[in-house]
This record gives sequence, structure tokens and C-alpha cells, in this order.
Amino acid sequence: MQHIAKETSEHAIRATDAICINESEENTPWYGNIKYLIVGILFGIVFVKSEVISWFRIQEMFRLESFHMYGVIGSAVAVGMLSVWLIKKFNIKTVHGEQITFTKKQFNKGQIYGGLLFGLGWALTGACPGPLFAQIGFGATVVIVPLLSAIAGTWVYGYFRDRLPH
Repeated sequence: MQHIAKETSEHAIRATDAICINESEENTPWYGNIKYLIVGILFGIVFVKSEVISWFRIQEMFRLESFHMYGVIGSAVAVGMLSVWLIKKFNIKTVHGEQITFTKKQFNKGQIYGGLLFGLGWALTGACPGPLFAQIGFGATVVIVPLLSAIAGTWVYGYFRDRLPH
């Protein structure tokens, strides 16, 4: 009985965060992750070629001087919405045949604080967490500072998570 309560509470905790609650039960060898490395490298190339890692493009966006980044972000949101709709409509499973579930997220004021901090950091550094690695790979080694800051911020959040507004 205690195991079930612990499992339920773990699911409840994960559902409030961005932590994945659809973890695969399959144990695959380490080299099975090479496909993700290849996709990540290709995704980084797309980031570089589309200029979404450009500090100047990011500054244009925050100054409302160009539609470029809004177009990229808007198309990503549209593709994401279409993908979720298709997954739900056709009950699409993972490549390992596992069920994909979507958990309703409850809105809370911590999301506003987090969004403001995220946006402020993005505007000041010109670095979003996803493209950080592409920026470093492209030669913008100064972005190592925002990368280390993002890692430190993640650690601080994890440390103080129980005392933060959720």
C-alpha cells in the first residue's frame, strides 16, 4: 500500500514539473542513443542555417524589429499543436510501442515568475537553452557563461523546489 502511495505521489510531483512522466520501461544499450546525437547535430545545423541562434536575430525579436523569430517560433508552436492532435487522434505510440500520455497541467503563479526570468535571461544573453549548444558548436564560446548559469539555475530550482510557489 505504501509503495502505491509513493508511486502516486511521485507521479503527482512529476506532473507539476517539466519532468518526463512517460519514461520508457525498456532498457536499451548506450549505443542506442547515437540516433539522438545525430538528430541533435542535424537540429543544431538547422538552428545555425535558420539564424535562430543569432544574437542579432534574437535582439531584433525583443526590439520588435523583425518577424523572423516570431515566424520560427509560431511555426514550431503550430507543428507542436498538430503533432499532439495527431498523437491523440490516432493513438500513436512511441517507437518502442509504448502508450503516449498527456497530463493536464495546473496553472500556478510560479510559471509567471519562471517565464519572466527565462525571458529576461534570453533577452540579456541572446541565448535560449535549446540553441546554447549550437551556439557553442558554432564558435560562440562566450555562451558557455549562460550555459553554466542555466545549469546553476536548474540546480538552485531543484534545491529550493519545495519552498517555491507551485
